[in-house]
Amino acid sequence: MAPAHDLGQPLMTPLTPLAVADPGGLIQSVDWVAVAPPLIAALAALAVLVADLFLPEARKRLLGWLSAAGLLAALAALLPLALGDTRSTFCFRSPGGGCSYTADHFALAFQLLALGGALLTVLLSLHTVDEEKLPGGEYWFLLLSSACGAALLPASRDLATLVIALEVATLPAFALVGLRRDGRGAESALKFFLSSVTATAVMLLGVSFVYAAAGTVQLQGIADGLAHAPGQLKPLAEAGAVLTLVGFAFKTAAVPFHFWVPDTYVGAPLPVAGYLSVVGKAAGLSGLALVTTVAFRPYGHTWGLVLAVLAALTMTFGNAAALRQRTDTPHGAVRLLAWSSVGQAGYLLVPLAAAGYAGSAGPLGATVAYALVYGLVNLGAFGVVALVGGRGGLDGFRGLAGRNRWAAFALAFFLLCLAGLPPGVVGLFGKVVVFRAAVDAGLGWLAVVMAVNVVIALAYYLKWTALLFAPATGGGEAPAAAGRRVPASLGAALGLAGVGAVVLSVAPQLVLQVVSGSLF
Repeated sequence: MAPAHDLGQPLMTPLTPLAVADPGGLIQSVDWVAVAPPLIAALAALAVLVADLFLPEARKRLLGWLSAAGLLAALAALLPLALGDTRSTFCFRSPGGGCSYTADHFALAFQLLALGGALLTVLLSLHTVDEEKLPGGEYWFLLLSSACGAALLPASRDLATLVIALEVATLPAFALVGLRRDGRGAESALKFFLSSVTATAVMLLGVSFVYAAAGTVQLQGIADGLAHAPGQLKPLAEAGAVLTLVGFAFKTAAVPFHFWVPDTYVGAPLPVAGYLSVVGKAAGLSGLALVTTVAFRPYGHTWGLVLAVLAALTMTFGNAAALRQRTDTPHGAVRLLAWSSVGQAGYLLVPLAAAGYAGSAGPLGATVAYALVYGLVNLGAFGVVALVGGRGGLDGFRGLAGRNRWAAFALAFFLLCLAGLPPGVVGLFGKVVVFRAAVDAGLGWLAVVMAVNVVIALAYYLKWTALLFAPATGGGEAPAAAGRRVPASLGAALGLAGVGAVVLSVAPQLVLQVVSGSLF
């Protein structure tokens, strides 16, 4: 078996052409195995949309299981790619060209996160769609479409494909947020839409500047073009790089582009909020990693410092806001998870900043590892909140162990994983690899900021955990679902997330293998 792709090497590697090029320079052959994961998700979305037209109302629930089957097939399509060589398709021979789609170690890891997170979201949503009377056909179609874009984005290797994939992942999310049949859902969707459109417009302006300076949209070609750009074009290229990063920073919920997060999460259906916190963030993070470590590699020290500052601000602001959440705050559980996700975004940005200082893509392994850990346990936490009907304040979780001990134990375990405390050992290892990436890159001050923020986060994670086992006082709003039977799909989602977190806590070397690049 050929050696796996090394994260320490540039993500774009020269490959043997897949077919004879035509005179225009485009290699006509399409590697269907390479593009199978996002393609299967797209075909599943179309199948759901067509099936919705013919299924009677009583059998609409089958659409959810059809969506789950489509995502399982997309995940299965990752296996031959993981066991083989790096594959590329849609390749050009033109100057500054390359391939528009590359399935390497980096892409496969983020596709696993995107498709796996979408699958867990489907399982969480089967109960929510029925309970909140959401339009099933539209819901599943939008979710699969967004998952398709999120899976396409990490394999994209030119700015045009990156932008299209990012919008395919984002545009259906607006509608998903607004599917709740109340004013709050519509208001949250509008806030999300307006802020996202503004960020996209800024990013497209930056892309145009970068294209004008480099003469190509291929990421590797941009790196070569910027390295040899005439002096008079360098200010334009630098401005374009900054503006391009704005759009991806918005999707990642980095400060100061985070303001849409709390209201959007509160207004969205709970599974959609969990989806945005994991899959939406992963899409923005993978795009940010690609444009920085590949396209803007000649400006590594500049964007490395910018991302280091963004990481410090993001983790500090997110954790401080989460710490200020009172137990009687309306929608307090969702708001705390929303601010927690902002703080976690800061940790995810640390290895990207380290990559800028190190001058290589090596530290990206820490981001991949932490993103996989965070996605698993954060979706699990949202799942428990959905199970117990936790749209009220944190007071509603007081004494949950006495009413539903399994839900309390599961939520406590997920919160301890997010905090990085035993028995959530996997969360601790995730933070250690991120911390090590900062130290190895010489970012000692950022490592100190991260250590301080980890301690701050312990306060609100442990406060919520303690409430679960505190004596019930009879006050507050008790979760509506505390004593009822757990729906099978919701139990399956929580079981998958819980078992995955336990396995990684018992065998944390799997996380380390992601960092070393030896998992695939």
